[in-house]
Amino acid sequence: MNHLLAAAGNPVVADFSHDRWWVWLVKAVLIVVFLLLSVLIAIWFERRVVGRMQLRPGPNVHGPFGLLQSLADAMKLLVKEDINVRAADLLVYLVAPMISVFCALLTYAVIPMGPEVNFFGVHTPLQLTDFPVAVLYILACTSVGVYGIVLGGWSSGSTYPLLGSVRSTAQVISYELAMGLSLVSVFVLAGSMSTSQIVDSQIRFWWFLPLLPAFVIYVISMVGETNRLPFDLPEAEGELVGGYTTEYSSMKFAWFFLAEYINMLNVSAVATTLFLGGWRAPWPISAIGGGYFNQGYWPLLWFVVKVWLVMFFFVWVRGTLLRFRYDQFMRFGWKVLIPSALVWLVAVSVVQGVRQFGHLNLRTLLVVLGVIILVAVGVSFLVPEKKTPPASRAPATFDPFADGYPVPPLPGQALPPSPRAARRPAPPVDERVAIASGPTTTEEEHRG
Repeated sequence: MNHLLAAAGNPVVADFSHDRWWVWLVKAVLIVVFLLLSVLIAIWFERRVVGRMQLRPGPNVHGPFGLLQSLADAMKLLVKEDINVRAADLLVYLVAPMISVFCALLTYAVIPMGPEVNFFGVHTPLQLTDFPVAVLYILACTSVGVYGIVLGGWSSGSTYPLLGSVRSTAQVISYELAMGLSLVSVFVLAGSMSTSQIVDSQIRFWWFLPLLPAFVIYVISMVGETNRLPFDLPEAEGELVGGYTTEYSSMKFAWFFLAEYINMLNVSAVATTLFLGGWRAPWPISAIGGGYFNQGYWPLLWFVVKVWLVMFFFVWVRGTLLRFRYDQFMRFGWKVLIPSALVWLVAVSVVQGVRQFGHLNLRTLLVVLGVIILVAVGVSFLVPEKKTPPASRAPATFDPFADGYPVPPLPGQALPPSPRAARRPAPPVDERVAIASGPTTTEEEHRG
């Protein structure tokens, strides 16, 4: 049936016609187990890799190579005293972490982990479900998941969690726009938003090769989307103590922690599916035995390997780069990533339209796109930036407590004189005379 649809020019999605209710249930349970085990491994993996980067061992006591350290940490959070903040809105305060985890668990439902296999006597794809707008479903789950962070910070009844949740909201709005625009170029070339169809469209080459700028934009956006270094501003310890998790403890904090790592696995799986060939084996392994390693349960291995390569990139970036300042972070998202993604999307759409309605081969396509990118970069560097003269940048004094919350000064603003400076006792007369007259002869001789 799928071959007939492909011949007719219709998008091909995975065939779930043989599935029964127990197949769906077993698949869903296996996905949850896979994510929970992957989170435990990811915590251990991150600590070991960062430890090697910083010339220290990392966890190496509990279990072989410290493999049981993540389990020990989970048990500690489970038995730790659970505290509810008195000033919190209790219902929202308790529900917020569950919203984050629930939305994080939904993404893998449409991620294809392999082709059709024999699953306990039933021929079914290694995927829970799929539909023509599966990628939009993934973006929707990601957007709704931020409500858990927003509600958690707002309901805590404290300043630092509120600032962290507001930061996270602005961060998701900014970087999800760039992420969505980078994914649209994949839709244009693949001709579908179905995840299984996008994987099928990467038989000849993976999309990260012809769509390298979109892939780079997506990789940067996924780091900002998951609040990871150097973009972990919603929970910046040096500024906000712990951000939106400041007033959470025990298992409520563990839910937020779990959601963060599951979201890392989610964006890694999306990058694998849309840009890295999905479950398909890399060349030249894919050419061995007439595609033998793209059949059965072998593709599940390639999918997991690709996901963990992207996870290694997360850890590598965390151990390498410093945290951005918040204004730098937002300026980078709105003035660099989003315009670059728009320019690239327009270029891909024009070239794809010419290919569909004219005659243009792949080499010409790459040359045209390269010229467009070079022109765009050249224009951005040649156009001089309008700078305000230094004389007009006189710092404006403002009241940091005007709205009830202490607000740090923005660039171009200055705090008023501290009232504590006026209350400090003046130094004695002898000390003031000594300061005004400079060092005495005895001191000069001693220094000489």
